[in-house]
This record gives sequence, C-alpha cells and structure tokens, in this order.
Amino acid sequence: MTTTKLILFVCVENSNRSQMAEAFARIHGADQVEAFSAGSRPSGRVNPKAIEAMRELGYDLTTHTSKGLDPFNGREVEVAVTMGCGDECPLVVAKQRVDWKIPDPRDMTPEQFRAVRDLIEAKVKELLQSL
Repeated sequence: MTTTKLILFVCVENSNRSQMAEAFARIHGADQVEAFSAGSRPSGRVNPKAIEAMRELGYDLTTHTSKGLDPFNGREVEVAVTMGCGDECPLVVAKQRVDWKIPDPRDMTPEQFRAVRDLIEAKVKELLQSL
C-alpha cells in the first residue's frame, strides 16, 4: 500500500514562490504527494505575475489563496520547504526541512519572473524524485 506524502511550501507572503511550488508539486506529483503552501505573513492574495506565469503553462493559479501557517502548526508533514526568506516554521512538524534559497521574483521583469518559475519547477521535480 502506497501512502501519499504531504509537502508544505513556505514563504513569507504565500503569494509567489510557494504558490508556484505547490502548483508544480500538484502537476508533477499528483499521485505521489499532497501539496500545500502557506506564508508566515500571508499577503491575502496571489501575485498576478505568478498567476500569469503559471497560466502560460496551462495551470490556473486563480484557484489558490494566500494562507497562513496556523493549519499546519503541530501537523506532521514529510517535507517543509522554505524559499530562502528566513522562515523556519518551528511549529510545523517536518520529517525533513529544506531551504531552497529562491530569489523573490515579486519586483522582477516578466522574463526574470519566468526564470524563477522554471527554477522552482526544476527544484520541485528534484524533490519529487528524492521522495
């Protein structure tokens, strides 16, 4: 019997990097993992640049919302991935913690934003292969 593994992607606002990472984990690991994202200080909205960047790949990020970490405090996850924003999420119980040090694309040009998106996709694929 195979069980799905829970992955949590975390950044500060949960509006760009962690949202795209959650989306890529759902795209590439749908039968392998349950993917979620959250932020330590959620902005309350997903960045329109992230929505557009994912739309270009055929993924509708408008269905996502910017959320906080409260639902995950004390909940065990297989992997907690932070995006390099200094968040450690100490209340999340993670078997493995990873910090990817992904630059915040919020103020980047569309081309730079796509490069960050593509970097996140590559990192998610690597993570899924390691599980």
